[in-house]
Amino acid sequence: MDMPTAGSVAPDFELTDQHGTPVRLSGLRGRKVLLVFFPFAFTGVCQGELHDLHGFDDAAVLAVSVDSMFAQRAWADREGWDVTLLSDFWPHGQVARLYGVFDEVKGVASRGTFIIDGEGVVRWTVATAIGQARDVADYRKVLSEL
Repeated sequence: MDMPTAGSVAPDFELTDQHGTPVRLSGLRGRKVLLVFFPFAFTGVCQGELHDLHGFDDAAVLAVSVDSMFAQRAWADREGWDVTLLSDFWPHGQVARLYGVFDEVKGVASRGTFIIDGEGVVRWTVATAIGQARDVADYRKVLSEL
């Protein structure tokens, strides 16, 4: 599947967070959403990126990987994070595929980011190579303009 583009309706999904609580994207209507896909918990670039996802008070932050909720919980607890980590573990990578950011060869989500407005419309996207960190300053700029 192709990545949703700016102006398109964000595909709805429901995944379980690191505490076992279901989170549905459409349940966040009325709020801006920063949806960030990342390859794996406990990896260097991902850890650096997630450390930078704190302090987005004007948006719900959802970080998605194919890790199990148990691995995500252990990682969040170890790091002291309050970011919502969503498990796209089973069916493996289903939501990453829906957003066009699943790497079929490596079996992981690539680094795709989507900023979604309160009506559920994608307003901005960016994708980088698996080993390349994204610039969180870009997220803040786009969110402040919505």
